[in-house]
Amino acid sequence: MIRKRITDKSSNRHQRSSLWQQCSTLRALKQVHAFMVVSGFNSNPSALRELIYAGAVGIAGTINYAHQVFAHITDPDIFMWNTMIRGSAQSPNPLKSIFYYTQMEKRRMKPDNFTFPFLLKACTKLCWVKMGNEIHGRVVKFGFESNTFVRNTLIYFHANCGDLGVASVLFDGSAKQDVVAWSALTAGYARRGELGVARQLFDEMPVKDMVSWNVMITGYAKRGEMESARKLFDEVPKRDVVTWNAMIAGYVLLGVHEQALEMFEEMRCLGEQPDEVTMLSLLSACADLGDLDVGKKIHTSLLEMCTTNLSVVLGNALIDMYAKCGSIERALEVFQGMKEKDVSTWNSILGGLAFHGHAEESIHLFNKMRRKKVRPNEITFVAVLVSCSHAGKVDEGRRYFAVMRDEYNIEPNIKHYGCMVDMLGRAGLLNEAFEFVGTMQIEPNAIVWRTLLGACGIHGNVELAKHANEQLLKMRRDQSGDYVLLSNLYASQGEWTGVQNVRKLMDDSGVRKEPGCSLIEADNKALMHFLFD
Repeated sequence: MIRKRITDKSSNRHQRSSLWQQCSTLRALKQVHAFMVVSGFNSNPSALRELIYAGAVGIAGTINYAHQVFAHITDPDIFMWNTMIRGSAQSPNPLKSIFYYTQMEKRRMKPDNFTFPFLLKACTKLCWVKMGNEIHGRVVKFGFESNTFVRNTLIYFHANCGDLGVASVLFDGSAKQDVVAWSALTAGYARRGELGVARQLFDEMPVKDMVSWNVMITGYAKRGEMESARKLFDEVPKRDVVTWNAMIAGYVLLGVHEQALEMFEEMRCLGEQPDEVTMLSLLSACADLGDLDVGKKIHTSLLEMCTTNLSVVLGNALIDMYAKCGSIERALEVFQGMKEKDVSTWNSILGGLAFHGHAEESIHLFNKMRRKKVRPNEITFVAVLVSCSHAGKVDEGRRYFAVMRDEYNIEPNIKHYGCMVDMLGRAGLLNEAFEFVGTMQIEPNAIVWRTLLGACGIHGNVELAKHANEQLLKMRRDQSGDYVLLSNLYASQGEWTGVQNVRKLMDDSGVRKEPGCSLIEADNKALMHFLFD
């Protein structure tokens, strides 16, 4: 079967489609390549074109293998070069497409009208304005500026990150008859935040395609103008998953999570299938709401959608959702079931364990992460230091703080310093905590001083509390909680003059103590119960 496909004398298009449509995995592609080598087809140009097309474009996740194969082709033709440029532009590393073009020039391979559109898309993804302008110069040099496909990608590049004036000039004339050109220019103005101009273009469009509708709905949603977004959403002749995603993401961005979930239910009822972007937005909504029941339902929907393993991004979002909804056990189940993990995966579970009080487990998992040679980042060490603080492991905390700097060359930020101050304060090492603040390489913020003030309150150290409060009041004087901490400390020590002084300071500063409150849910309605002094 493989031999027949490779030796088929039909068109190149038929050859390309026949191979990549029947090869759906990297393993299958490698088998075909091995057959080509042993059968002598490795030097057959048609077979090589098909192999490169399958690896670079046809099969998801095989671009790296295509790079390896292409590197061993001694005399690639223009189709192979264009395919590698196209595949690289669409990959997570679009820089490679620029590399291939420079290699083409060095080998004096003349580009054609298929070369430049993908190069321009790569420049847009990278926001490489200078390189994009240079590519535009090459387009003019080789006489492709009038080509519809090239012209539209030039408009797209300049509208999104280049010169809007150039995009408008390119748009004038014959481009006004092309719906793709209208959409490209409209998208550029919308993505740059100039929704007024984008809307004017949108309203003037002789024919509105799906892209232009989605661009405008997304533009309004990102700006939080959900009424305008909803109006267009209700008017759009036909919706696709991008349309629904724009609305759901917009509601999540505004914090109107219930509306986002309702939109999802409406989407499913109308038969539209969600994608990964949809589910990421919904998981974010559940995490912010703390709604475990809905989160479980979304997890079930994900398992029904994905015939293979969940992607790393979705797995990370599930861990984060379960941890924030209070189910660290389910977060661990997702973590342990993931075949592929990145540093964010580890960070999500380490942070979840730390903030749920499972400090020992978090530290143990961090050591396992290091044994597996996964390089931690600054977020990882925040979780580790929080764990050490909550577990009272001061010596380990000091050691990991040093490891962060000395072994991984990560400079501490204010969160790391805050964790160390909290750890020392919880352990009652107040003098060391104050000395540590004095050695910080960055200016301590109000949170650091508030942490010290709280620790002094717990351990009854009035003198150090006064010092922390003085520093805190230099930064802010409008937070009633800062005054209450010091007042309560004075009261616990029986220093009633100090209590009166703090209350007078509050009055002089015009600060009022906020009433305490609790939130309960009854009949699916949130009820606020206030506790006044």
